[in-house]
Amino acid sequence: MTRLSSAAPALLLCTLAVLFRTSLSVGHVPMLLWSSQRLQWNTYATFHEGHIVSAQELTVLLQPFTQNCRNLILFLQDMLSIDDFTYLSESYSNKDPFQNVQEILQSSPSSLVLPAVDCEATRYLLSFLQESEDWNLTNITNLNVSQLEVNTAKPNLLVIQLQPLVSGLNEISTLEAIAENDKIIGRLTMDLQQRGINFSVIYTAVRPSRISRRTVVVGELRRQLMATEEEDSLSYSPLNVTTGNDTCILFYASNFSLKTSSSDFIDLTNATFVTRTVDTSSSECSDSNTTLSLKYARPVNRISSLEIRFLMTNKFYEGSARNWSTLDSVEIVQDGEKFAKFDVSVISAPAEYSSHCQLVGTSNLYPARLVPSNDEAKNWDVFISTLQIQGFNIENNQFSYASDCTGFFTPGIWMGLVTSIVLLWILAYGIHMIMQLTTNSRFDDPKGPSLSVPQTE
Repeated sequence: MTRLSSAAPALLLCTLAVLFRTSLSVGHVPMLLWSSQRLQWNTYATFHEGHIVSAQELTVLLQPFTQNCRNLILFLQDMLSIDDFTYLSESYSNKDPFQNVQEILQSSPSSLVLPAVDCEATRYLLSFLQESEDWNLTNITNLNVSQLEVNTAKPNLLVIQLQPLVSGLNEISTLEAIAENDKIIGRLTMDLQQRGINFSVIYTAVRPSRISRRTVVVGELRRQLMATEEEDSLSYSPLNVTTGNDTCILFYASNFSLKTSSSDFIDLTNATFVTRTVDTSSSECSDSNTTLSLKYARPVNRISSLEIRFLMTNKFYEGSARNWSTLDSVEIVQDGEKFAKFDVSVISAPAEYSSHCQLVGTSNLYPARLVPSNDEAKNWDVFISTLQIQGFNIENNQFSYASDCTGFFTPGIWMGLVTSIVLLWILAYGIHMIMQLTTNSRFDDPKGPSLSVPQTE
């Protein structure tokens, strides 16, 4: 009996540790809700610390918004984590990137902060809101909310796609992007309050911006950690183009953004992968040539239509004795008139594989560059992060094994090789000098006459 009683707590602790680790590994994002009216949150009191709000629980929480509010604003960011609210503020004490959001939450008659909402719930948040009420839907992507017109005669749903947080850059850039989004939220909220319009706000993201250090368990293999990070990053499904019942193109990017010469920033990530308002009907598929056509209606006020084409080919190369799929060029057509073309480098893969690149764009710092091939292309800046595309031999509507566009000899490998060569040269020189040492062939006898060695020896 004593052994059983002592083993029970240990078994219970192991079970709780597994459950705690499983709950932390689920991808979740924070969600902030506030309203200019007083609302009741009946179910919030039942949530314990560390609870992850599921899709079903979220629908219950959003009932006060859909039933009692005629103007609902959804601020949608690409990445956000609850740790960002404390980490960024503590790391940069002279800057508070969430200043406006914190002041609004404190001054609003009703507010609610959900630290962890399942990414599956936020992924279909917009679809749920559209089905819950006959809203007048307005998508805002140009981030210019100063001239926003709200028709109070019927319910309005305003979807504002905030500036994306570019992954892979330093924290200063992330801090500036969050601060700019905070200013946009503050300006729109202040404008509606001054106009006497009642409204409710939802501020959330599509996926978490960072993986919490608490999820890293000592003793796990690095391959397992990398697999977990990859699963967390894929917070939405890739865009697929079908011909009949078969999928002929798969396209995914964690960030898909453009910038014009007039400094108009165009974020196409949500329109392409979340809301799926992009038109792909002009895409073409064949065994040798594939064109992914993405058409957007009025992405910003100055542009009425925008089409982006990815041109891929499938050819046989005698050197490798196999077929290779290559992304040859990217084309941008603005308003059906202005045509920009970019040549693509180093994005290729065996025909049975998909192509993957961490950073693709017009900058010289990106490993996969989009090189302008005409004068109109020089007016565009393109940024695509975590690009994965496949236009041939797609099976089961899923990406095949990914061939990364990064060359084998990376800068780190070159530095390692150069350092190793220098160390080997020093070692060889030292061994050579040691081998040149000689010992005396004659020795003095203390009992005999002194040894005389001629200068010639």
